[in-house]
Amino acid sequence: MPVSRRAVLTAGGVGALAYVGLTSPLGNVLSTKSISDLSDRDFPRPFRRGFRPLPRLEPVYRGVDDDGAPVEHYRVTAKPATINILDRLPTPVIGYNGLVPGPTISVENGTRVVLRVRNRLFGDGHLGHEEHGYALSTHLHGHASLPQYDGYANDITMPGYYKDYFYENVQGGRTFWFHDHASHITSQNVYRGLAAQFHVHDDAQRALLPQGRFDVALTLGDLMFNRDGSLAFDDKEHSGLWGDVVLVNGVPWPVMDVQRRVYRFRLLNASISRSYRPYLGSGEPVHMVATDNGLMPQSRAVTSWRQGVGERYEFLVDFSKYPPGRVVRLFNASLENNVDFDNTRNIMAFRVTDEPVDTSDPTWNTIPQTLANSSVMSLTESMSTRTRVIELKKSDTTNIFSLNETTWDDVVASGHTFAIADPELGAVETWEFRNTSGGWSHPMHVHLIDFKVLSRNGAAPFDFELGPKDTVYLGANEVVRVIGRFQRQGRYMMHCHNLPHEDFAMMTAFNVGLQDGQPAELDPIRAAPPQLDDDPSDI
Repeated sequence: MPVSRRAVLTAGGVGALAYVGLTSPLGNVLSTKSISDLSDRDFPRPFRRGFRPLPRLEPVYRGVDDDGAPVEHYRVTAKPATINILDRLPTPVIGYNGLVPGPTISVENGTRVVLRVRNRLFGDGHLGHEEHGYALSTHLHGHASLPQYDGYANDITMPGYYKDYFYENVQGGRTFWFHDHASHITSQNVYRGLAAQFHVHDDAQRALLPQGRFDVALTLGDLMFNRDGSLAFDDKEHSGLWGDVVLVNGVPWPVMDVQRRVYRFRLLNASISRSYRPYLGSGEPVHMVATDNGLMPQSRAVTSWRQGVGERYEFLVDFSKYPPGRVVRLFNASLENNVDFDNTRNIMAFRVTDEPVDTSDPTWNTIPQTLANSSVMSLTESMSTRTRVIELKKSDTTNIFSLNETTWDDVVASGHTFAIADPELGAVETWEFRNTSGGWSHPMHVHLIDFKVLSRNGAAPFDFELGPKDTVYLGANEVVRVIGRFQRQGRYMMHCHNLPHEDFAMMTAFNVGLQDGQPAELDPIRAAPPQLDDDPSDI
């Protein structure tokens, strides 16, 4: 089989020899080497280090809003830090409160959140992308935010300033995540650490699924390293970056001790380009219970699933069937357009212990079949007032990716008035994504709405995506139809979540409830501008 077009684009640059290889049946490039410039002594080995739970962020204030609703105030500071991803070498990063991944926010449905994001990324020559600047724009991915709090790419907060983001959290229990979204540097900022999970809990999930230490958040990422342990960044002319070190919660290929019971895992793909096809090495299925935006109507047993950048899947694993001492590995079969190395087939491992199980907890051995319906999963195509076609393309002459032959540059040139779509407020619409970009894959993310996947290539969706979504993976030449309701007025974005594609500049805008040229009352850039940060504290 011939070498793919990806191999041509990736030849040259950092670790060029590692990128040249044979095309697999999945269409991705295989390598027998690594891309990092680490010595053999410093390169991490899979399944040598222990699992690390994500840190939790505590509120700085809990209170009651003017109308009596509960509200919690949180604060994170984007700042440089040096951490130990590798055993012997330090790695400079940028993180929320200096942590990578950042600390998790966890609240009840209906509890409002005010999140202050401070920018302390003053250029000191070691952050890794001084030539691009240090602007921030924070997006709570999956949240139906007001436009001015949505992380609009050109709503930037510069060093020495902060912005307060307001989140209502009335969409039900789900796994959000917040990450940087600044125009043209999203991939750099997320790659270097600006990403964190955000959990909303409700009674429906609490009644059905494991809680506490058995509700485990996993944040996936992949990195490449320079010889001194610093992060290398090579997105191959904005086509994508694929590292050779896979991390879970900031640890390369960790091992997690588990009891002989059912666990719930919240898996977030926070890589900037790499997609995954996870599966258990035991051959047993996992039980998918929630997608990006909450519970599925029914759980689904799947032996593997496709997970593009930005997607979240929640699944149950029953470890009671394994004897103490058994090690069950979570592997990655990969997907098209990835660049794979010796160890990118590994994700993490679970080591079954003989720790006593609390059998008074009804979730310890329960795999629920019926879960919960939601308004978006009740939508049918007969409710749709309009069908729009959005074509994902790539120019053969300029190598620029686009959506209906438009890019974010067109939005900026219009003074942020251009829109690829203009649904009416409250309308239900069907959007058909057609990937005609010449063999490339794209995870498409639509801000503001939850959507239901109606079909994939004219057939039923995959079992694992039969739940509320905000990001959908489009493989080469695939056509996916989704349906959603547009319930908030304003200007919003949609884009490919391969972040180098988004940055240059596979992103566009849509307007909800606005006529051509009509000014937005809640302007995403001007309605809630950043404020000067005169707080001398570091966090």
